[in-house]
Amino acid sequence: METKESQFEHFVETNKGIIFRVCYMFSKDKVDADDLFQEILIRLWEGFDTFIHKSKESTWVYQVALNTAININKREQRRIKTVPLTGDFDLYDETDASAQQIQLLYKRINKLEIIDRCIILLWLEGISYEEIGAIIGLTPNNVGVRLNRIKEKLTNNK
Repeated sequence: METKESQFEHFVETNKGIIFRVCYMFSKDKVDADDLFQEILIRLWEGFDTFIHKSKESTWVYQVALNTAININKREQRRIKTVPLTGDFDLYDETDASAQQIQLLYKRINKLEIIDRCIILLWLEGISYEEIGAIIGLTPNNVGVRLNRIKEKLTNNK
C-alpha cells in the first residue's frame, strides 16, 4: 500500500507545472518564487487528507495556490517596505525578442489587481470560463466580462 508521503509526492509531481506558473506570476524574483512554492506545498499537504474529489485535482490545486499567493500578497502589502541591498541582477533577463515580449506582458499583468491576475493566469492556461469561475468564485459570465476588461487594460497599458 502506498504511503501518504508517496501519494503526495506523485500528486505534486503531477501538478507542479500549475504551482510553478502561479509562483512565477506572483513573485518578483527567484527567492520569492521559492518561498511561495514552499508555502503552497505546505497548504496542499495540510489539505491533502481532506481533499474530496468533487472537483478536478487541478481545480483544487489552483484554488489552494492562488489563495496562498493572494494571502501572502496581502501580508506583504501590510509589511513595511524595505530597500534591497543589492539589485544588480535580473533573473528574468532574456535577450531574444519573444522573451522580451513575454516579460512586457508579465510586467503589465503584475500591475493588475490581484483577482484580475488570477483570472488572466487561468485564462492563459487555457482553462474554461466555467472552471475559472469555480476556482475564483465567479459565474462564467462574470469571468467573461472581467476578462474583456482585463484584456482592454493590458492593451491600453503602455
